[in-house]
Amino acid sequence: TLHAARSRHTRLRAIGADARRLPFADDVFDIIISNSTLDHFESPYEIIGSLCELRRVLRPGGQLLLTLDNLANPVIALRNVLPFRLLNRMRIVPYYVGASCGPLRLRRIVQQAGLKVLDVSAVMHCPRVFAVAIARMLEKHAGQETHRRFLRFLMTFERLSRWPTRFLTGHFVAVRAIKVKAPSVPPTKSP
Repeated sequence: TLHAARSRHTRLRAIGADARRLPFADDVFDIIISNSTLDHFESPYEIIGSLCELRRVLRPGGQLLLTLDNLANPVIALRNVLPFRLLNRMRIVPYYVGASCGPLRLRRIVQQAGLKVLDVSAVMHCPRVFAVAIARMLEKHAGQETHRRFLRFLMTFERLSRWPTRFLTGHFVAVRAIKVKAPSVPPTKSP
């Protein structure tokens, strides 16, 4: 991923690091985007540890935009209880699937990491398995315009994000949170 990013954007400073121990000073980033990365850890504790580390490097007032696989979606919940080796052999899941959570738990662990949650939502409401397979086929065999039309068609599924059932249909649960300044402690008066 880093190599591809560097080759496309030569001025980009791309650094590979463990999200649980970031090689950055405290309070340096205005925004952090984590797009379905923390859900590849084995345990929810590693997700919380990573969230604390992301909070550490965010500036006060800085925003965290985070997505994880959505366990409130029955397809994701089923995928997570089925044996990974079987799904991997069948080429249904080509990558390791780790711990994740639904919207309520995500809100709770982001708050537990010391961030203020502004919004929790669900994204990618299209049937992802089919969408990815068709998109790959179109990339190989169709022109760019056909591929663009297909992507526009997939975006129509995002209307489901406004429905009360959005957390059942969204592939990812998303959170937008900010790092609030630590409350200042008023000085105490000496007797």
